[in-house]
Amino acid sequence: MLKRTSYETVAPAQADEQQGFTLGGALQFLWRRWMFILSFGALGLLVGAIQLAREVPRYTAAVQLLLDPRKEKASGNEAFLTDVAMNDSYIESQLSVIRSTVLMRRVVEKENLINDPEFGASDGRVQPGWLERLGLGSGVEVRAPAAVRAASITDAAEALKGSTSASRIGQGYLLGITVTSVDPQKAARLANAVADAYALNKLETRFDAAKRASAWFSDRLQDLRNQVRESEEAVVKFRAQNKLLSTGTNVSLNQQQLTDVNERLVKARADTAEKKARFDALNSKNGRELVQNLPDVMNQGVLATLRQQQLTLSQQEAELLARYSDRHPQVVNVRAQKRDIERAMAAELSRAAETVKNEYDIAKSREANLERSVQQATGQTGADDETSIRLRELERTASVNKSLFEDFLQRARTTEEQSTFDPRDVQVISPALPPGGPSSPIRNRVLGTALLLGLALGVAGAMGLEMLNSGFSTPQQVEQLLGVPLLASIGQMSERELEVEGRAIPFHLYPTAKPLSRLSESIRAIRTGIQISDVDHPPRLIQLTSTVPGEGKTTLALSLAASLAASKKRVLLVDADLRHPSTSKLVGALDRRGLVDYLTGDLPLEDALFAWTEANVTVLPAGSKTTSPPDLLGSQKMQALLHDMREVFDFVIVDTPPVAPVVDALLVSQIVDTTVFVVRWASTSRETVQHAVEQLNGEGKLTGVVFNLVDERKAQRYGRQAQAHYSSNAAYARYYSE
Repeated sequence: MLKRTSYETVAPAQADEQQGFTLGGALQFLWRRWMFILSFGALGLLVGAIQLAREVPRYTAAVQLLLDPRKEKASGNEAFLTDVAMNDSYIESQLSVIRSTVLMRRVVEKENLINDPEFGASDGRVQPGWLERLGLGSGVEVRAPAAVRAASITDAAEALKGSTSASRIGQGYLLGITVTSVDPQKAARLANAVADAYALNKLETRFDAAKRASAWFSDRLQDLRNQVRESEEAVVKFRAQNKLLSTGTNVSLNQQQLTDVNERLVKARADTAEKKARFDALNSKNGRELVQNLPDVMNQGVLATLRQQQLTLSQQEAELLARYSDRHPQVVNVRAQKRDIERAMAAELSRAAETVKNEYDIAKSREANLERSVQQATGQTGADDETSIRLRELERTASVNKSLFEDFLQRARTTEEQSTFDPRDVQVISPALPPGGPSSPIRNRVLGTALLLGLALGVAGAMGLEMLNSGFSTPQQVEQLLGVPLLASIGQMSERELEVEGRAIPFHLYPTAKPLSRLSESIRAIRTGIQISDVDHPPRLIQLTSTVPGEGKTTLALSLAASLAASKKRVLLVDADLRHPSTSKLVGALDRRGLVDYLTGDLPLEDALFAWTEANVTVLPAGSKTTSPPDLLGSQKMQALLHDMREVFDFVIVDTPPVAPVVDALLVSQIVDTTVFVVRWASTSRETVQHAVEQLNGEGKLTGVVFNLVDERKAQRYGRQAQAHYSSNAAYARYYSE
């Protein structure tokens, strides 16, 4: 036996989780709300256009500088001002210098920017408000004090600093300076001015450092000059006191020998140091590093020839490897020759090392002999008297002072040359030119951003509207949230659509007037759903109700009764909405006695029935007013009435009040065979409908849900299932039109 299909009720959160996010759902959402979203996008474009119209175009000019790491040295033995290594820290510091307030002030003063409305607030004159406060009258021109002008320069420098940027280009020594202004010509002029000020600042900094060093040298030289003069005067005075001649004829033989031996010893020590350096290089460095340390050994004689042969063989090997594999006979032959050359070079290096060692030993021996001679000469000189020792001490002091003075004098001359020397530390390689277009605002970027923001707000607003739309919109929502099937969808119909042969037809009579219409087919779908809910025992007592008033359940009850009567069925329509008897009103039996009168025992059933001739349906109107509808509808007499009517009529349609405001429908649902629940499309709250369905479906008598007042044009935008469901109505219309 085929029974009614059972559906499980799914919680709203679980239903949403089952639906999830899909690309199709997102596209359907955009299709539903495209006008709303595009309106916000257009609004965003309008706001962006207004912003563009309000903003003043600004132009950016750029200049490129090159920090030259190659420094030209001033003439002299040694420069006092050494060059700074150009590493990342140095370049970052130079970028800070470019944007420094001191440099900006220099540009402001040079370009007279305090009179520029873009950067300067005033021209250095007292404003009219000040004149009035000072009591000097508006016609008198008064110069602002120096403090006010200094403040104006500082403000203009800060404004220029805000419009200037400096950055490193790439990883080299290239710097970029940009200046932004409302005038393209001014932007280029200021960018070049900043670059010139930076180059001039570097020259002045180097010049000032050299000048300070020169001044220090001058003071130091004066002190050294006095020391030299005092030491020389002490030597002359000592000679005069001891009656010693200043000529070389008075020098003793031992002193002369000591001088000669000392000179030879100095030369011997230098020669020994040189031989030792060559010897250490040969013993601590390999063959490749030896070429750099001892080029005179490697680039002369047999070693130079062997090196040339080794280079030639390496080139041949590279050429052969480009054509053959490393096992080719010619490649093997060339590599063998290279190994022979390397062994020959190693042998020659060993012989060269032995030669250098011998030279080093000879130099040490010569130095040792000279040191012994100095010791002997010193011993003999020690025999001289104390006068000679004191004289030599004074002469050495004078000689040291003189040497120190000459060294400082040479350094002072070098520093003075550096102070007047132009080291090209920085040069402009790409001067700034007036830009061809504004750098801000960028029209496309502003409009694009405004459009994206507008569309984003539109999407957010559309999502908010979707969330606020808590009604049922798709068959899937009905089946998942309510656990019952959707029997049919009744679309909205305009007055023009309800006209038949130029005559307006009531909605509930339209299915009988137009039996092949979409509305008629929807009513037949409801009938079919009711019948197949229990094939073995088709329901005959049918209740129609809804959640809240205004969902069209009365009109649907009339339409269903008229449709059943049109198929030659005996139909009784009972108006059980005793509070608002809309059915009685629509069939013209509002003032007649009916159900209330019968249940209270005041009227026989035959007198209570009313013939609705337009649809060939028997109607039991609501009748008189009552203060206790639940008591009447839940009475035994009501049960007996419906049971008896089952035997007389093929179908009994019971129109009951909505479930949410009153309990009348719940009482009737205990008596009838099945219940059809009417839901207004995209209107009634899902939670309210779900609660009402849970109350009605306790006995499992709820056949399904009918969507009423559906806007089919909008409904097709709620996913593929809804599109297929509602587009079938259009297909039905095309089918019968053909």
